[in-house]
This record gives sequence, structure tokens and C-alpha cells, in this order.
Amino acid sequence: MRPIQILRDPVTTDPALDTAVSRTLLLDVAAGKIPESFRIFSPNRNVAFGRQDRPRTGYPAAVRAVTDLGFIPVERLAGGKAAVFHEDTLSFSWAIPDPSPQDRIHVRFEEIASIITEALRSLGVDARVGEVPGEYCPGDYSVNAGGSRKLMGVGQRLVRGAAHIGGVIVVADPDLVNRPLIPAYRHLEYDWDPATTGAVADHAPATTAGVAEAVLAELGRRYELQRGSIGPDLVARSVELAAEHRPSIA
Repeated sequence: MRPIQILRDPVTTDPALDTAVSRTLLLDVAAGKIPESFRIFSPNRNVAFGRQDRPRTGYPAAVRAVTDLGFIPVERLAGGKAAVFHEDTLSFSWAIPDPSPQDRIHVRFEEIASIITEALRSLGVDARVGEVPGEYCPGDYSVNAGGSRKLMGVGQRLVRGAAHIGGVIVVADPDLVNRPLIPAYRHLEYDWDPATTGAVADHAPATTAGVAEAVLAELGRRYELQRGSIGPDLVARSVELAAEHRPSIA
């Protein structure tokens, strides 16, 4: 079985720096400096804006709106539209070495969707793969509950020699996801339906720790998991990159 190092703990309270840490992990995996790595943890409150958001005229107003609500704005490593992270969500990122990462984009999406789906089914959720009409940050590989509420969103970033799969699982409090998204998506002029935002705990007894364990258990059925850690040197090298993940608005 292919070995993967598992990283469980957040290394900083700054979401931009934490995003930069995942980026540094990706670059180190691509360079062969460290093994394939999978992170999963509960982050601080933030709204991660994507490539589709930044060119829109309402982007500065969206950034200010989420900031006023106590969510730190960041520019995400992977994915298209704004997504929300809070203390009852799980952030995950998977850095995978691949000499031709562009050849296996859909394979990786299919695998992570399968892993999350099977993990949530093990907890008693009617988890399915696919976009719910009207969901925030829509995608073909979202995971939903019963075809009606989005539970997980995922995006992908490619570099030479590796790929990064990153996303969020909403474990509880979907209203806290919608709180900053409603004004942000209004400023960004996106059509969506806040009623499609769901949480695992609305469909089965669940905690962030329990969902994380279920995800790792499913991952462990497919790979050899090895406990890893993020050292201070990697964090120090990420500090400069963090500035690129802080929104720059007038």
C-alpha cells in the first residue's frame, strides 16, 4: 500500500499562513523533499475566496462584509468560488506527488469524493456525490446528504510534479456557513440557495473529531497511514507566501 503521512493539528491561528503552509507542503511534495501528505483539522473562522471571485467588481465589498462579521478573508489555494470554514467544519488538504498531474484531475476528484462519501455513510449519513442545484461553490464532486444539502466541497491545484486537493466538510452549524456567504455572494452577484447548505450533524450524530476519524479510517483502507508533523522550518518558509493569500483590496 502507498504510504501517506497524516497531519492532524493546525499549526497557526492565521488562516492565510495556514493556507501558505499547505502550499509549502505541496511544493515540498512536488520536489520530493517530503512524502505524500494529508492534513485534516478544524480551522479558525475564515472565508476562502477563489479565482472566480477576485475579478468581480463586488469582490472588495464581499471581503469587507465577511470581515465585519468576524471571518478572516483569505485567497484559497484551490477551487473557484468563496467557501466558509469555522470551528465546526473540517479543513482537509492532500498533497500528492505526480509527474503528470494534469492527466489525473478527475481520478483524484473521484477518489476524494468516494473517500468522504464512504466515511459519512459509515456514520449513518445518506451521502452522495454530486452538485445540489443552488449550492454555494458548486461542483460535480461535492458530497451531499440525500441529494438536497451540500456537506463537502472540494477544489484542486496543480504544480509541476504534484497536485493539491483541498476542501471543507461542514460537521455542524450550517447557518454559520451562510452568515458570511449571504452578503458575500450578494456582492459577488452569484445566484444560490442558502437552504442547500447542510451539515453532517443534521443527518447523523457527529462531532468534528468523529468525522475526522471516519475520514482517516476510510483513507486507511486504501493507503498505509503514517503519523507526521509540520516542523517550524516549514512554517517559517511559509510566512513569505502567506502575503499572497491575504486579499489586497482598495
